[in-house]
Amino acid sequence: MTTTTPTRPTAPPRLPALARRRSWLPDLVASAGALSVLFVLALWVHGGGVQQLGGLTTGLTSAGRLSGLISADLLLIQVFLMARVPWIERAYGQDQLARWHRLVGHTSFQLLLAHLLTITVGYARAAHTAVLAEAWDLIVTYPGMLLATAGTAALVMVVVTSIRAARRKLRYESWHLLHLYAYLGVGLALPHQLWTGADFTASPAAAAFWWGIYGVAAGAVLIYRLGLPLWRSWRYQLKVHTVVAEAPGVWSVYLRGRQLDRLPVRAGQFFQWRFLNWPGWSRAHPYSLSAAPGADRLRITVKDLGDDSRRVAALRPGTRVLIEGPYGQLTAQRQTTDRVTLIASGVGITPVRALLEELTYRPGGAVLIYRARTEADLVFRAELEALAAARGVRLFYLLGPRGRADSWLPAGWVHDAGGLRYLVPQIAHHDVYVCGPPDWMDAVTRAARLAGVPDPRLHIERFSW
Repeated sequence: MTTTTPTRPTAPPRLPALARRRSWLPDLVASAGALSVLFVLALWVHGGGVQQLGGLTTGLTSAGRLSGLISADLLLIQVFLMARVPWIERAYGQDQLARWHRLVGHTSFQLLLAHLLTITVGYARAAHTAVLAEAWDLIVTYPGMLLATAGTAALVMVVVTSIRAARRKLRYESWHLLHLYAYLGVGLALPHQLWTGADFTASPAAAAFWWGIYGVAAGAVLIYRLGLPLWRSWRYQLKVHTVVAEAPGVWSVYLRGRQLDRLPVRAGQFFQWRFLNWPGWSRAHPYSLSAAPGADRLRITVKDLGDDSRRVAALRPGTRVLIEGPYGQLTAQRQTTDRVTLIASGVGITPVRALLEELTYRPGGAVLIYRARTEADLVFRAELEALAAARGVRLFYLLGPRGRADSWLPAGWVHDAGGLRYLVPQIAHHDVYVCGPPDWMDAVTRAARLAGVPDPRLHIERFSW
């Protein structure tokens, strides 16, 4: 470990009031989602759903209608969450959106399975036929059911490949491509619901509701996943300027463009990048800015984690770039005090390096803790030490293998929270920014909370898929 010795202040500094008030946007979005589910429930009740629960056969069919309606509603909410609407991203942040994405997606899928089972069994009992025979009859004779079956198969594939064990066996590039089939699954289900779903067309209000939420979901995808990225890529005309090796298997890509001073991006954010000179240009990759954005240049830093990231080293000057973003909440806008601690591990140093330029702090009011296995793995060492000298940042390198699987510290350190308090005695009064591998960030988060850092001052963002 290479450190400077921290000096304990004689008295805690007077801290400014919190810079941010709690945003009303998360409450608004959550309320809109809850109201849509309640409206769907009201449609089912109005259609006699409760009365039909009295008999086994009609009860199965009614339960199937309800599970199908709620599943469709949640699926469209899921699409909206996947659309990367900027104000939704800013309201929730990547971590919270990822949690909602998983919760809503899995709930919708489970209700979809319940819908298929209960509707099929209910119809089979009513027709006095075998369940499998009834399932086949539904698929081949009901309008839109062949398309709905194909859509269901696409959604099953997306859900299966999203399970953590399956993700570990897939390259990011493959997983990302398969995940796009969720849009296909939703699109193929639309004709079935409108042609055979009485609850969708039972009244003008029901029709307006379903067409409305389909329109909102589809519009969000077209605007924010397709239109806005294409427009920004055309407007800013980003091209590769040069590629520089930073460490073994780590390269920085310097990019030039036009009017970059108008690009709404902050240090700590990331884009989805597509470089147009390699076979994988159709697959976007999330890379953070590794320096504060300039008026005529951007810089990202990429670690060799797969075939596409390895190709970054061979990028040629002049290569055109498509961008999608910026995304992320790990920015100076979340800062609430004039004292900050930044904690990074591995390639997580990239957004932290950019933040170190842009955050507001007085000399001696910032601490950077950088975790790496060896000195050779330290990226931006010269830049970090120059910034530390220029802005009075206390800089600590924590080197060596982890002492325990659940610890963020290298071998030789005993207490996670105690180690953090040793390095930063006033840590409870700092804004703490953390970026690195997911399990390592979990360990840092636990230590920070035990050391007295309140959640409003703890800023993390996970980039894992």
